[in-house]
Amino acid sequence: MQETKELNALFTLIDDPDEEVYTTVTDKIVGYGKLIIPNLEQLWETTPNEEIQERIEMIIHRLHYSDLVSDFIEWKNSPYNDLLFGALLVSKFQYPDLQTSPVLQDIEKIRRNVWLELNSFLTPLEQANVLSSILYNYYRLKGVEVNYNNPDEFFLHKVLESKKGNSIANGLIYQIICEKLDIHARIINIPKQCIIAYYQSDFDHSAYEGDHQDGIHFYVDATNGQAFAQKDIEQYFKRINIKSAEAYFNPMPYKRIIQLLLEEIAKCFNTPANAYKNLELLELAGLLA
Repeated sequence: MQETKELNALFTLIDDPDEEVYTTVTDKIVGYGKLIIPNLEQLWETTPNEEIQERIEMIIHRLHYSDLVSDFIEWKNSPYNDLLFGALLVSKFQYPDLQTSPVLQDIEKIRRNVWLELNSFLTPLEQANVLSSILYNYYRLKGVEVNYNNPDEFFLHKVLESKKGNSIANGLIYQIICEKLDIHARIINIPKQCIIAYYQSDFDHSAYEGDHQDGIHFYVDATNGQAFAQKDIEQYFKRINIKSAEAYFNPMPYKRIIQLLLEEIAKCFNTPANAYKNLELLELAGLLA
């Protein structure tokens, strides 16, 4: 953006010690929109004072966040909530300059490798074995325990880079591949786990009025791709002392998956210095409610 007298005047006031003046200046700068970011980045590079640099960084973050809020509202209101696009929006919270092309290429490579091994004669369990073999053995995706000290294990592009993610991040990748291959498998609502249910091919969860558990063949642990049966789910409920309920076996809506991802990442920012990120992530999650 071309610099003006007003902009230059605002930039000179970024270091004002009066908090009220700084807030007013910040609001006016943010009002210019993201086109002003290159000007702020140039100002940051020519500013030796670290405290002022931190203020500039916060203003840039506010601009990115404002833009992200608009993107999430648009995604929420879309007639088709693309899960991959939603996950990339989440990544852009922490990595606003994220280039999505490498992510899309990685997902396409995985999809194609799985597709080459599939045929119409495979049973659902054989389909699951092919997908798990490609994803966890050939591609070497590794599952790790949820660690709130490492937010990168939640962000889709970082998981694809490191090939190491927690259950919800790996579950996202698994779900996205299933969607792209028309495999009838969905993340379900099992407490404290990310479990994929393989449904019968003719099962319509939106129209079925009975227990959705009736339409499930088996389950897959999204952490490592291991398949297991209904009795294993029942044993899990006994172990954590939770009574089984119909709602646990419903496919999780894509809005809810992204909302859950945002809520989990928010837990990574629990220090006073990062409290604003915690609040922003919960605000984004609230937008999808």
